[in-house]
Amino acid sequence: MTAPGTLLQKIRRRARILSLNSRPGIQIAASASIAKGAMLQTACDGRSFGGRISVSEGVIISDGVILATYGGTIAIAAHAYIGPYCVLYGHGGLTIERNTMIGAHTVIVPANHGFERTDVPMILQPLTRRGIGIGEDVWIGSGCRILDGVRIGGGSVIGAGSVVTKDIDPYSIAFGVPAKVVGSRQAQ
Repeated sequence: MTAPGTLLQKIRRRARILSLNSRPGIQIAASASIAKGAMLQTACDGRSFGGRISVSEGVIISDGVILATYGGTIAIAAHAYIGPYCVLYGHGGLTIERNTMIGAHTVIVPANHGFERTDVPMILQPLTRRGIGIGEDVWIGSGCRILDGVRIGGGSVIGAGSVVTKDIDPYSIAFGVPAKVVGSRQAQ
């Protein structure tokens, strides 16, 4: 027999997913878990950012997480975990593959402000939007920053507090500011 609290939790989770799926540009698998305090934004203040958010089966998105497309896409593959208070933008496209874990307070920004011209405020200069790809079975520690254009190879570990500014090869262990590869998870 199912405990009443468990059944009520399942009903609330399903209602939340149905509500989110009714919004333009959002597609969430029925088995995903989206915390009540998580925000999924394809629009803000009545203005549409455009873009898409796709969340696959078994994904867990914790409290305080913000997913904001800003005209791009955010695709999270099966059984990924997004820790509390992460901020994930979609400007240039963000892909997170299966079984990836992202620690609390991590910020992922697939865009960057232009700053070449001094006669134009930076906020008015064009953005670069190269996108970010995070491979399968990656563990990103808490408080990391992943910047535009980065690809993190499958099986990698990124240490807490790291700032990833360059690609990380598969099965690498990297940490620091900026993140540097310090080891490998592959058998020698």
